[in-house]
Amino acid sequence: MSAERVAFSDVAAQVPVTGSPVPPPDLNRNAELVRSSFVAMAPRLDKVLARFYAVLFSWSPQLREYFPISMESQRDRLARVLNHVVGALDRPDDLVPFLAQLGRDHRKFSVLDEHYPIFGKALLTALAAESGDVWTMEVATAWAQTYQFMAETMAAAARAETTPACWAGEIIEHQRLDRDVAAVRVRTDPPLPYRPGQYVSVETPHRPRVWRYYTPTTAPRADGTIELLVKAVGYGGVSRAIVSSGRAGDTWRLGPALGRLPDQISPDRGLVMIGGGTGIAPIQAILHGMETAGTPPRGAIVYYGARSWEGLHALDNLRSMSYRNRWLDVVPVVQEPPPVSGPEIGQLAETVVRHRTWADRDVLVSGSPAMLRATVGALLTAGLPLERIHYDPFVDD
Repeated sequence: MSAERVAFSDVAAQVPVTGSPVPPPDLNRNAELVRSSFVAMAPRLDKVLARFYAVLFSWSPQLREYFPISMESQRDRLARVLNHVVGALDRPDDLVPFLAQLGRDHRKFSVLDEHYPIFGKALLTALAAESGDVWTMEVATAWAQTYQFMAETMAAAARAETTPACWAGEIIEHQRLDRDVAAVRVRTDPPLPYRPGQYVSVETPHRPRVWRYYTPTTAPRADGTIELLVKAVGYGGVSRAIVSSGRAGDTWRLGPALGRLPDQISPDRGLVMIGGGTGIAPIQAILHGMETAGTPPRGAIVYYGARSWEGLHALDNLRSMSYRNRWLDVVPVVQEPPPVSGPEIGQLAETVVRHRTWADRDVLVSGSPAMLRATVGALLTAGLPLERIHYDPFVDD
């Protein structure tokens, strides 16, 4: 039967109940099967995810209230999770921490152990329906074992976590920096713990059940205040509502801190830090943390890019930090000719490649998904080894 298409009933049988004894999967063997089948069905991934949620809600209608009215962003986020998991199956040191933080984060959705088998069976059913002849028993078994590993890792991390599932936060200051960008200060009580460079998810009263990720621009503060730089993207979304309608006194819900960017920085190397637009936030936070802790790197160069000079909202703060710390240099980069002299003119990635300042340094990249793709691709093409390039793959536009 290994060369035949697998029936839905056979697929469903592949997902045991979370918590039951399951032999450890061969991640390397499964990685090959899962990855090749995922690549084959990639052109139909939108259909896979649409079918997954349709099956899930038909089996368990009560789960629909956990999700936003519009499912577009939810499907996009799940696609990015699957892409990252499939790509990291043969790198357990990367995969396990990612899944663990995903499990801790899902507590804010009230996800329980008994939900994982339902999600898994719906996912395998959707994959089987859309993958054609690729879906053999061998592939189905690899996906079932992989999902079970994911579910067990996420559920175990959620059970072990003792911090709140989410925090209540109040806007104490909202400053409009331009038409599409606002600086927002939020206070949580108790303080929300995070490490510089991590991000937090936010739900606002304007968009219930829709969560977006934002990165604090400073290291944690004792008074529980978190500073965010928010850029409005698209129309009708969370970021647009925050920028245009956010006011002091608004109450948010914030999820636990996520992201492993702080773990990717070696104290034994210098840093090249590349931030595009509001992607400068984690770089600011990391630098602020190094400054306040008195643990500077062996030199750091920050390339900070925006379309126009007016879009470099964090430049004054970065320059002030560089004046206080000899180990820090800041290079502003703009695409449009500026009204002042000093900044580099051109594309951010092209400027970094032209300067080639990464010898004996780790390179940290932060920005939108499009910016990440362009910059990481340019660095790889220029000959920088992948292991020297660090970025968080799970960010919002």
